[in-house]
Amino acid sequence: MYGDPELVGHIYAGPYLAGQPELTFVLEDAGGVSGYVLGVQDTRAFRAWEERAWWPALRERYPDPADIPAARRSPDERLAFLIHHPPQMSPEVLDAYPSHLHIDLLPRAQGGGHGRRLLETLFAALKAGGSPGVHLGVGAKNVRAQGFYRHLGFTELRRDAGGALLGLRL
Repeated sequence: MYGDPELVGHIYAGPYLAGQPELTFVLEDAGGVSGYVLGVQDTRAFRAWEERAWWPALRERYPDPADIPAARRSPDERLAFLIHHPPQMSPEVLDAYPSHLHIDLLPRAQGGGHGRRLLETLFAALKAGGSPGVHLGVGAKNVRAQGFYRHLGFTELRRDAGGALLGLRL
């Protein structure tokens, strides 16, 4: 799907591993790595760190496609746009839910309680660090994940055509 196989990782994994490795938890099984959860204690501080330490080199490597209409951007250009224009979260959300996370499980790891255990491990670490809440985004088409998060106690904070923003008090 992407011409540059590193691009997704530069946005959705690398900064978390570099910026807050202590909030990274990996699931392994007999087949190797089968899932992970990446967390951030304080999204505001993390975004400031990304601006100073993570994005500058990537902005030199990947041109800003802002002059290309959004509907005509390639998958790589859509991701490059995020490097140059990271999404911003509202202050109200960050006040109540300052932490955020990304989680991914391979199909072989789904449905066995592994996702719940990964998240519970992260939640305990975030809570120990003083976070009152965590938020995440989930795609509109990912109905299964939306149900999973609601089952864990997440509530919908906002919804648009692209998906939902969910929050959980810790």
